[in-house]
Amino acid sequence: MNILKQANEIVFERSEEKQREYGDFKEGMKRAAKILSGMVGQDLDAVFMYKAMVALKLSRESYTHKEDNLLDAVAYLGSLNDLHEEDNK
Repeated sequence: MNILKQANEIVFERSEEKQREYGDFKEGMKRAAKILSGMVGQDLDAVFMYKAMVALKLSRESYTHKEDNLLDAVAYLGSLNDLHEEDNK
């Protein structure tokens, strides 16, 4: 399957079971930002978390190619774009 289609499924077509297991994708990033903010004593937002996760995935890819690295990076970017679109409504 095309990596973009796979990323779309991860972010936008998650099964109901995954929603119960992990929660909403964007809400999870917002929660992670709050947790990290408390850990580092700085006010960080979900946009920062998305960028950090993309950076992590690209860093891993720079060592060894694994499709999962690219898939996750694309999924984070897709969800980040969706977050921006929601904020601009």
